[in-house]
Amino acid sequence: MNSRIYTALFAVSILVVSGSKAQQLPLNGTNQEAENMATSLKSFAPGTIWPDNNGVHINAHGGGILLHGKKYYWYGEHKIEGDAGNKAEVGVHCYSSSDLYNWKDEGIALRVSDDTASDIRKGCILERPKVVYNPHTKKYVMWFHLELFGKGYKAARTGLAVADKPAGPFTFVKSYRPNAGMIPFSPDVSGKNEQVNCRIPTNKSDSFFCRDLPGGQMARDMTVFVDDDGKAYHVFASEENHTLHIAELTNDFMGHTGKFIRVYIGHQTEAPAVFKKDGKYFMIGSGCTGWKPNAARWFSSNSIWGPWTYEGNPCLGPDAGLTYGGQSTYVLPVAGKKDAFIFMADKWVPNNAIDGRYLWLPIIFKNNKPEINWQDKWDLSVFN
Repeated sequence: MNSRIYTALFAVSILVVSGSKAQQLPLNGTNQEAENMATSLKSFAPGTIWPDNNGVHINAHGGGILLHGKKYYWYGEHKIEGDAGNKAEVGVHCYSSSDLYNWKDEGIALRVSDDTASDIRKGCILERPKVVYNPHTKKYVMWFHLELFGKGYKAARTGLAVADKPAGPFTFVKSYRPNAGMIPFSPDVSGKNEQVNCRIPTNKSDSFFCRDLPGGQMARDMTVFVDDDGKAYHVFASEENHTLHIAELTNDFMGHTGKFIRVYIGHQTEAPAVFKKDGKYFMIGSGCTGWKPNAARWFSSNSIWGPWTYEGNPCLGPDAGLTYGGQSTYVLPVAGKKDAFIFMADKWVPNNAIDGRYLWLPIIFKNNKPEINWQDKWDLSVFN
């Protein structure tokens, strides 16, 4: 922006740095030393191999985190080797952790189907899975970007799956385009900010919106955000990626209410990640340059319904203009620490998808503005 896991006919190893000591991490995870190393991490090393409890590089790309009880669950795209890994050959992988450094492999949470009639048939494109827990239904609800098998990126649907346990198995429910026939909500009483005149569209983005109005709006790169009041919102790139939509979900988190807004209209934005601090809403995203990195961008608002203000690039220092080679996927609030947020990004490797790396970096606030700086190694004490 997936079940072979680094199998080989001969011994293969890759160099990993843990602390100040370089060690060899066999990719098949059979070496006891590697397994011991994988359960004793005490810091983050962005961009390096990140071993799970079996000594295998974590396979959860474009992912998101659910904190349930005292345990974190990390859901992401399971990749396979080569460019074939850019399609869903396996499904959504899940890992769990109590400290964010060390992760236990919980297996495949949502498996793609061998049924050629299924929307999530093997070989479809399934990206950016996010899971939220609904306290009313006691269900774990997964949303993701879905492209139907053999149709490239034309379908632009959102997919829904549900489970009774955080690690699944999740059952696929449906896929569709959101908010068919619905006009955007406008917090502006006059409606001027969000008016769409489909009789005479005034710009390219409005033309895409009006084109898709009867059947529902395109939904690509996405996240799900649950607010303090328990309401959940689906945030996604729409209108051929020219505009972001923030759409309210139903009380069971399994559908759209029809209430939504358009954000940064006419500017290509994807990879949204939403979080909240001191009653203010923040969103980090990126431009649209395929698999190649570009400058991150952030937005702020005093209400989930806007208006949202574009604020520039939150990244600083060398390679900030390329988000250090990565692209946003999620912003993680750290439990038990005040104003502690982790910027989660993916460093994509499209010619060998399974080798994608994770760039986790602390977000530091200065004058109520988020700043992200590159760090070769860091730990949660940075938030103390």
